[in-house]
Amino acid sequence: MARAGLTADRLTQAAADLADEVGFENVTVSALARRFGVKDASLYSHIRNAQDLRVRLAVLALAELADRVAEAIAGRSGKDALVAFASAYRRYAHEHPGRYSAMQMALDPDTAADSAAGKHAEMTRALLRGYDLWEPDQTDAVRLLHSTFHGFVSLERSGAFHSHPRGVEASWLRALDALDSLLRAWPA
Repeated sequence: MARAGLTADRLTQAAADLADEVGFENVTVSALARRFGVKDASLYSHIRNAQDLRVRLAVLALAELADRVAEAIAGRSGKDALVAFASAYRRYAHEHPGRYSAMQMALDPDTAADSAAGKHAEMTRALLRGYDLWEPDQTDAVRLLHSTFHGFVSLERSGAFHSHPRGVEASWLRALDALDSLLRAWPA
C-alpha cells in the first residue's frame, strides 16, 4: 500500500525540488524519505534505487526544458529563434540549478530515446534549418550551440564572470550575436 500518497511521479517532482535546493549531487533516497517523513524502504515500492531516481529527475528536467524552449521559439526563425532558444535554456538553468545539473547526466540509449532529448534535438535542428544548415554541418552546429550555451551557463553559475566590469548580460547577448553571424556564414 502506498504511504504518504507516494507515487513515482510525486517522488520525482520532490527530488527535482530537492535538487534545486541542495544540488543534484545531494539528492539521495534518504534525503527524499526525510522530506516525506517516511523510512527509505517506503520509497522502493516506487523507485528501484538512487540511480533510477536520478534518471527520472534527468528525464523530468529534459521535458520541462523542452516545453519551455518549444514555447519560446514558436513562430520564430533565424536569430529570433536562436535568442529565444538560448534565453529559455539559460533562464531554466538559473531557475532550476539542480534540475539543470541532472540534465547533463548521460542516459542509456533507450531512456534517451523515450525522453524529451529527441525533442531537444529536433528543435535545435529546426532552428539550424532556418540558417540553411544540413547534415553533416547540423551535427557540428548542434554540438557548438550546446557547448556554448552550457559553457556560458556553467561559468556564469560558478561565479567566474563576476570579477570583470563588463556585465554578464552584455557578454551573453554578444555571444548570441557571434553565434548568429557564424551560423549565417557557416564555412563550406
